[in-house]
Order: sequence, then structure tokens, then C-alpha cells
Amino acid sequence: MTATATPPSVFLRIAEEIGVAERQVRSAVELLDGGSTVPFIARYRKEVTGALDDAQLRTLEERLRYLRELEERRAAVLDSIRTQGKLTDELAGQIMAADSKARLEDIYLPYKPKRRTKAQIAREAGLEPLAEGLLSDPNTDPQAAAAVFVDADKGVADAQAALSGARDILVERFSEDADLIGGLRERMWDTGRLVAKVRAGKETEGAKFADYFDFSEPFTKLPSHRILAMFRGEKEEMLELVLDPHRDEEQPPGPSEYEARIAARFGIDDQGRPADKFLTDTVRWAWRTRIIVHLGVDLRARLRQAAEDEAVRVFAANLRDLLLAAPAGTRTTMGLDPGLRTGVKVAVVDATGKVVATDTIYPHAPAKRWDESLVKLHALARAHNVELIAIGNGTASRETDKLAAELLAKSPELKLTKVMVSEAGASVYSASAYASQELPSMDVSLRGAVSIARRLQDPLAELVKIDPKSIGVGQYQHDISETKLSRSLDAVVEDCVNGVGVDLNTASIPLLTRVSGIGGSLAASIVAHRDANGPFRSRTSLRTVPKLGPKAFEQCAGFLRIRDGEDPLDSSSVHPEAYPVVRRIVSSTGVELASLIGNSKTLKSLRPADYVDEKFGLPTVTDILAELDKPGRDPRPAFKTATFNDAVHTLNDLKVGMVLEGVVTNVAAFGAFIDIGVHCDGLAHVSQLSRNFVKDPREVVKSGDIVRAKVLEVDIPRKRISLTLRLEEEPAGPRQPREARGGQPRGGQQRGGQSGGGQSRGGGGQQRRGQQQSGAGGAMADALRRAGYRPK
Repeated sequence: MTATATPPSVFLRIAEEIGVAERQVRSAVELLDGGSTVPFIARYRKEVTGALDDAQLRTLEERLRYLRELEERRAAVLDSIRTQGKLTDELAGQIMAADSKARLEDIYLPYKPKRRTKAQIAREAGLEPLAEGLLSDPNTDPQAAAAVFVDADKGVADAQAALSGARDILVERFSEDADLIGGLRERMWDTGRLVAKVRAGKETEGAKFADYFDFSEPFTKLPSHRILAMFRGEKEEMLELVLDPHRDEEQPPGPSEYEARIAARFGIDDQGRPADKFLTDTVRWAWRTRIIVHLGVDLRARLRQAAEDEAVRVFAANLRDLLLAAPAGTRTTMGLDPGLRTGVKVAVVDATGKVVATDTIYPHAPAKRWDESLVKLHALARAHNVELIAIGNGTASRETDKLAAELLAKSPELKLTKVMVSEAGASVYSASAYASQELPSMDVSLRGAVSIARRLQDPLAELVKIDPKSIGVGQYQHDISETKLSRSLDAVVEDCVNGVGVDLNTASIPLLTRVSGIGGSLAASIVAHRDANGPFRSRTSLRTVPKLGPKAFEQCAGFLRIRDGEDPLDSSSVHPEAYPVVRRIVSSTGVELASLIGNSKTLKSLRPADYVDEKFGLPTVTDILAELDKPGRDPRPAFKTATFNDAVHTLNDLKVGMVLEGVVTNVAAFGAFIDIGVHCDGLAHVSQLSRNFVKDPREVVKSGDIVRAKVLEVDIPRKRISLTLRLEEEPAGPRQPREARGGQPRGGQQRGGQSGGGQSRGGGGQQRRGQQQSGAGGAMADALRRAGYRPK
């Protein structure tokens, strides 16, 4: 559907939802439909959209997709009913007023082509007058009225068969009343609950779902991670789930509230009249056999969608933080991919990320060639002027960190800095087609060390080579719609890449692919042109790249940087289309461009309004002056590293009450996971992030943050750690036996672990019925346990 075919109501509705003017929405939609990307519109078309930012544009884009799908479905429904000859003005009005897909489907249900139903068979047998008569006049005697419709030739053998047919007709009418179903659905959502029970005989096999063996919680209070965990338990046939329409377990005798609403809708009231019992029984039958089943399907879908939306939001937020982590910059780096039996893989990359040396050392058991490994590392560091050592945080990471620490201590003249780096996704990159193309002659096992080194230099440039779902900052991503997750994560990567900018002469194909207006084939063409003709000297020379037309140039040019090129502006985020504005600024100041760039005093003395013209408004001119002041500035934070405690290497070294420095590796809805250098992350439950109430943990911390955390509890057998950022917090008391605690063992999280009950780093919050409240440390552990998490 194009912008011209989009009803005005769509623009108005989106404008109201995101709190902007309708004209802003119209302008943005026109740009999107014209092939412009969100980063381009947000950065270079502020005058057109009224300065909508990328977050607003992403929301607009998503809602536009939904509402256009709604309009397409609306048109199909109208065509279908019109073809049946049943479209009235009133019905058309209801269809046009439907503001959601659910409402539209409710209206369409009676007209939706379906298999031959019992109600249709009853109508064909001529029983509709009987149903209408009993409903309109309850004083009618059902048996006497039904006897008139007995007709063996029509399949109505006796009065009871006639009444059964009449009931089928009424049940279908009740269950296809759009207003009734819509109201009952919202009532059930507001007052119902999800109930979970363990399947008979699955108590042992399904132990990872133990907290859902006897569980219930209102629909409106269920958090994302619990919904997905229970749905996974049901899928694995360990749990039975029931969508109970009532919040309270015990209901008073007699018709339910829902049956009463159905009866009231059709004027049914049991006053002792001849047909009243037949009608109330029909209402009960409709509710129990048709309507509640239909509502259950709808509410399951709503629960899943809400859970998926939240899980995608958490994943996207964490991915954004990781991609925008501080880069170490153009410094020669040695990457160490730790291993025990298979050895530690070593790769040295120069300031541009080019591999200059590789090796494998065996410092750990069983080989224990420690001294030989130190000699090799020293030689590589000296030969290539290594400045940084990046150590992957997987198996044997602390042992390898100790090796690097000894190298630093014995060779201070090398002036090395060691940094622990997340290696999530490194193995995925190593075996990828792109890695084979980029490092064709290198053994797969060594490619991981290269990736670890490069992601310290520039996390964004390296991580774009890996499928975002493999980076390990998600929550239940395996239970989420693949399309929804991929679309959201791709948007995050696109926004991050374009927000930072890309060096045209060093960028890889995967990085260029994420630049506004450049796809995979065009990125390959740019790199091929660069390889054949040497570095680009100007942005305008991009026009010589095959298949890179005017539209692609417009979209990408502002996000590409050329260092030390022919035009100083090519290293800034000023778009080439706006260079004339800069020339006018230069002319008015009488200062050479090279001298004007970075000249804060002169630039701050200028009035942006003086340079506004028909094409470039105040927002763009203001951005240009800010960019000239600090050209090509990187929005990412300054590089700094966490310092792990040298006396703490394993869980056994941890003591309750210790205060340690660590790195936040992941943020979930229930808290933050923190690497404190012992091979498994600890969890600071949301209640332990601040003394103030925290609704969203990302209000306090984000992935990549360096924090100081106190150890509240250590569960060595289960490899779980409870942490707090409230450093004044008192640690938990001595651990009690399980029976005394009245609950399951507590716990934390082991890096990289995953369970059937939930994605690693997924977790809960709801306390089981009949379970005692745990202490401070146990609250965190219980959250993880409720998510079904357990280490490998």
C-alpha cells in the first residue's frame, strides 16, 4: 500500500499515539515510502518532519505497518461480505470503525466462510423460526413449539432434535456477536488469571519448571519472562496451562458473571417462564463450549504478543548498549581466546584490525607450558608493539587472565593493558561464510581470537558481522517470533551504525551493509572498487561505484567518513548536499575552512538563523555548526576497563560481604547480570540496584557499565551468585536447609548457560503459593529459579 492509498485516519491515529502533528506523520510517511531510511530522515530531514527523532520514527514505522495491514484486511473483509450480498450500510460503518485487527475479526466472524456448522444444518432444516420464537417470547412452551418442526425428511426426528438445532443456532449467534465478544474478552483480561499445573508423572522430568507446578497469577500482572517460561513448559509437555476467567479460585454457585452478561445482551432472564430454562441452559452451553474457548485463544495470543514485545524491547535495549560500548580505538591489540586442553588461541591485529600474527599456546592443564607461553606472548607483544590484550571471558578466562597479569608484571616496559572481553558470538563468526571470506587461510579456531581482539578495538564494527541473536544479550529469544525479533534488532544495528558513522576506507562489507541506503550487493561493490582503485579521496567519488545511484548516494553519503581526504567536510557528519551552507559560513567569517573547524569561539558567535535558506532550515544549520565545532565526534563513551580483584578467580574465592568491581553483561526485566571475574555472572536483582524503587533496571545500569557490587550470597554447588549495588546492604544470613526455607534452592547464573525453563539470564519474580519469603540474597536466587534457569 502506498502513501496515496493510505486513509487520512491512519496519519491522524499515529499522530495522536506518538503525540505529534498529523503533518509531521504525513511528511515522514512520504519520505519512508520514497525509499528514505529512518537514520537519514532523523538526521537530515528535520525540517520536513518537524524534527522527529529516530525513536519516534521507529514507532511510526511499526504502527504504519500494522495500520496498513489493518486497512488491507478491512478491504478484504468488505469485499468478502459484499460478494455474499450481505453488506449493509450499518455493517459497513461498523467495519470502517474497527480500530484493531481483533475488533475487525469479531465483526467478520458471522460472515467468514467456514465449514458447514451445526447451526447451518439446523437452518437448512428450517429451525431458525423456532430459535427466534423461543428467544423473543420466553412464554412459549419449548416442547410444544418444537413439535411443529419435527420432519424426518429434514433430519428432525423428534421435538428434542428440533430443540437441539434451535440451541445450535442460538449458540452461534451468541458466540459471533462482535460487541458481546469484545466486552467479554476485555473483562476476562481484566479479571482472569493464568493457572499452571504439573502434568501427571512429570514432576521429576520437569523439575526445571518446579515453580509453575502450582502457580497462578492475573493476566494483567504477568511479566514477559514468566509467560514465555510457562508457554515453554507447556510446549515441552511438562505443564498444563488453563486460562481461568476468574481471579478468585472460589466462585459463588449459579451462573457466572460472563453467563449473566451473555444473557443480559439477549434479554434472557430466568423468571420461571416455560422457555427460560432452555434459554439459560443455551447461554451456559454457549459460554462453556464456544465463547470461553474462543476467548482463550485470543488471550493466549495477547499474552504471547505482550511477552514477545517486552522480550524484544529488552533484547534491543541491551544490544544497543553493547554495540555502542566504548571502543579502545586504533591500537595494536592481542586477542586471547582461552582454552584448556585445546590451548589458548592468540591473534595480533594492528591498529586497522589487520591480522599480523597468530599462534596457539598451552599454559594450562594438561600441557602446563606456562613459561613457554609467557615467552611467546612477550615476543609477539614486543615484535608488533602491542598495546592492549583482549581476553575472552569463556572457559579458562581467569587462568588466562592470570597469565596476562604475569606478563604485565614481568615486562612493564611493554606498557600493556589487559581487558576482559565478552566472547559471545565469536564462535558463530568463526564458522560464518564472511569469516571464511575475510580470513580464508586461517584455521577456524584462530578466527575467534581475531574477533575478540577486534571487538575491543571497535565493538560496533566487529559485532555487526554476527547475527544479533547470537550475541547473547537477549531474554527468551528462542521463544520469540523470528520476524519480529529480526526486524527490531536490525533496526537497532542500523541506528547504531549510522549514529556513529563509518570510515569508508576501512569498513567491512557487513558494516557497510548497515549504512543507510547501502545493501549487501552495493557494499560488496564499494569494497571491490576500493580494492581495485585504492582508498576513496572524497565522498563524491562514491558516484563512480557501479550501481550506486543518486538515491543511494543521498541516503549514505552523510554517514560515511573519509579521513585525510580532499575535503575536510568529508570526515564530518555534514551531508554533501549541505556543503554550500558551510561555504557561506566560511565566506561570512573570513576564516579558512580548516581553521574554522574546531574553532569553538568563532562558531559559537554565529547566529544559525543567518544561514537559513529555502532548503535548509534552522535545525539543519544548528546541527552543521555543532558538527563544525566537534567534527566526526563519536557518540560512544570514553574507553575504560574494569579491574578484577586479583585474589578472586573462582566461586570458592568469593566471600559474603566482598565489594568487587565488575562489568554489567546483560540487563533483564528482573535485574542485572554482572561479570566479577569468576567464570559465571552474578545477579543483582532489581530490588538490589538502588534504594529507590526501580521499575526498569536500565534506568540504573546498562550492558557494558562498570560497577561496584557487594556479594550477598554464594551458592557454590549451583554456581550462583547474589549481588547488590546497594553497598550498605547487609549480606544474607547463614544458608538454611531447603526444608527450613520452605522453597527451592537459591541461585544465580552461569555465563552462557541455558535451561529448558528459560533463556539463560531470563528470570522471574512471582513467589509460589505456599512458599515462604526468602531473605535478601534469596530473593535474587528465587527470581532466577522461577525462570527455570540452571547452569549447564
